[in-house]
Amino acid sequence: MVTAPDIDSDIQSDVEGEGPAAEVWQDAADIGHPAARAAWAEAARPVLLEAARHYGSVVTYKELAQQVQQQTGIRTSQQQHHWLGDVLGRVSRECTELDEPLLSALCVNAQGSVGQGYGSTVLAITGEEVADPDDHAAIQRLECHRHFDAPDLPADGGTPTLVPRLADARERARTRSRRAAQAARPINTCPTCQMAIPATGVCDNCG
Repeated sequence: MVTAPDIDSDIQSDVEGEGPAAEVWQDAADIGHPAARAAWAEAARPVLLEAARHYGSVVTYKELAQQVQQQTGIRTSQQQHHWLGDVLGRVSRECTELDEPLLSALCVNAQGSVGQGYGSTVLAITGEEVADPDDHAAIQRLECHRHFDAPDLPADGGTPTLVPRLADARERARTRSRRAAQAARPINTCPTCQMAIPATGVCDNCG
């Protein structure tokens, strides 16, 4: 469980560095991708449940991709963006069937975001159109912590929060936007001396 470190786009070498939980590696192409993804989804649930039981915890895409391959002994040379979304979708559908909050909200990318695919999954499963996937996921993460009895929940029950890295990036973007807006404002100048007029509305030079 982490708070969204950088993700290496190629996870296969990391997977091969550790032995599988099963005795022999199998290739997803050999057993069929639907069967592989079903097995990975089953393995993903306990990984996400572990994060749900620790307030503020998330799992990165890279970490989840590594763990489900190791636990199942089924690996793939495909990059994770080709298959992990489907795996998380399967987990989300199971959560909906069990009347649980979405465990997939606990899985984020290197920027701390659940990404647009999360919103598409929510729409497909619940029919709800999500305006901001990360805000929706923040609420779902808190519901996960509560539903699965995270022992370190704050006394007030906690609050929906963005992953710190994403929250910081958004605050920086807001700051840049405010500065740009301020710089774009027209300067009120004195028609006589052309000097900027202060907030008082009275020119310091001309009175």
